[in-house]
Amino acid sequence: MKKFSEMQFKKPNLKKIEKDCAEMTARFENATTFEEQDAILRKVFKYVDKLNTNFSIAYVKYTCDTQDETNVKNQELLDEISPLISVFYDRFNRALVKAKFRKELEEKWGKHYFNMVQNQIDAFDEKIVPDMQEINKLTSEYTKLIASAQIEFRGGVYNLSQMGKFTTSSDRETRREASLKSAKFFEENEQKLGEIYDKLVKARHQMAVKLGYENFIELGYKSLGRTDYTHVEVAGYREQIYSDLVPLTNKLFKEQARRVGVKNPQYYDYNIMFLSGNATPKGDKNYLVAKATEMYGELSKETDEFFEFMKTYELLDLEARKGKAGGGYMTYFPDYKAPFIFSNFNGTSGDVDVLTHEFGHAFQGYMSRNIACPDYRSPTLEACEMHSMSMEFITYPWMHLFFNEEADKYKYSHVVDGLTFIPYGVTVDEFQHFVYENPNATHDERCAKWREIEKKYLPHKKYKEAPILEKGGYWLRQSHIFSSPFYYIDYTLAQVVAFQFFNEARANHQRAWNKYVKLCKMGGKYPFTELLNRAHLNNPFVQGTVKKVVRPLKKYLAQFDVSQF
Repeated sequence: MKKFSEMQFKKPNLKKIEKDCAEMTARFENATTFEEQDAILRKVFKYVDKLNTNFSIAYVKYTCDTQDETNVKNQELLDEISPLISVFYDRFNRALVKAKFRKELEEKWGKHYFNMVQNQIDAFDEKIVPDMQEINKLTSEYTKLIASAQIEFRGGVYNLSQMGKFTTSSDRETRREASLKSAKFFEENEQKLGEIYDKLVKARHQMAVKLGYENFIELGYKSLGRTDYTHVEVAGYREQIYSDLVPLTNKLFKEQARRVGVKNPQYYDYNIMFLSGNATPKGDKNYLVAKATEMYGELSKETDEFFEFMKTYELLDLEARKGKAGGGYMTYFPDYKAPFIFSNFNGTSGDVDVLTHEFGHAFQGYMSRNIACPDYRSPTLEACEMHSMSMEFITYPWMHLFFNEEADKYKYSHVVDGLTFIPYGVTVDEFQHFVYENPNATHDERCAKWREIEKKYLPHKKYKEAPILEKGGYWLRQSHIFSSPFYYIDYTLAQVVAFQFFNEARANHQRAWNKYVKLCKMGGKYPFTELLNRAHLNNPFVQGTVKKVVRPLKKYLAQFDVSQF
């Protein structure tokens, strides 16, 4: 096992990859026994793992330093060739679904695997390769533009992630000024960001039409590997949120405004939960990692072993810095059976969220590391987010390590944030459905629609001093809208599931933990709704689930004396 600093990206030889894939496909088609086809399939799995490891190394190095010329060129190369490699995979997939011994292969690898492969076939054709290449370039362009932000603020220069510690200041003038400075970046770059998105939407729509779809929505769902629900179920779920959660979140926002003592609150006033300020971690990166080491050492033998592994092999890049891409993520290096956690610490409670949220992703990857089939190692995205968001709540008994006397303040805020996030996530999803149903809408029409939907789910938002946001430009800062269409609803579905783990953990922590580990070990062997059934969790798509999950959370919040915060 190498440390991350020792992992090197090797420039792929496209001709060799094409030759290797063609040979494996031909051998698979000409195989005369089940055993022979199965052996070739397992060889394909290992080959895919090798390529994915190499590509992941390049992506991590690029996001860690988007200003390094070598990293940029490597990422540009992958943006160019990844769709071409998809052509080679597609040829094998088409041979796989027509396999002579498909029945026996299904018995060994499961029908879900073949359903996923069929989804991949339905979502791809060689004729959309130029569109995929264009999309890759555009999303990288967006990432680089956002990472380029250099915001002058009170004698310093900060990127958007680093501005977070100022936008959440308990001093109203500080958070106001910082929030408006951040909004100004998007105002100055609105035209460019709007152009990038318009090209992305049109490229995706063009792909869908080429593949025989009316628009990108069905193709987008297939591209995310969804085999067990459609936009119809998602629309019904959004209605549940509107009817069964939005009344509560509106009440919580009003209470928050009263606590911070602002008569006419603006959007930046909701960045703090209390007039005394938000709960903040009581140390720097090294302090937080040390406390996380203690926490995971006590939680379980598996988490103790895993966190030591992550530290030993340099699989954590946590601090914000110039040139580093924004946001946070977990990726995986299959050949090393190793996850990698990327984030931008900025001195807020979000730093602790990273050590639980991204760790939840990474822990699931580690628990599923010995699953041979790459498509089974990780589930679809809404199921992935179950692991991350649930870990945030499972670790509540250790929050005093990070926040000391502010631990209860953090817990209250975190539950409220989880509840109030869901309407925002639903806003993102409803907006994207509008966008791809109306691919020729103008940038201004998109902004107007965002503001309309935002007022439906988040009526408290006021942008008096930020014209770009009052116009409806808040979505420009949401990277998922650019890079991962229809992904964002997954966070909200997972939040509903995570709250179920939270409700159970308060009653019996060990039982909840055992259920969580079982869920992690299943990886992606089953689709989302079946994973829920096997883990004895309520399905968010079923009417009444949201109401059932929210009810105990109201009681939990009521037990806090917020006047003490």
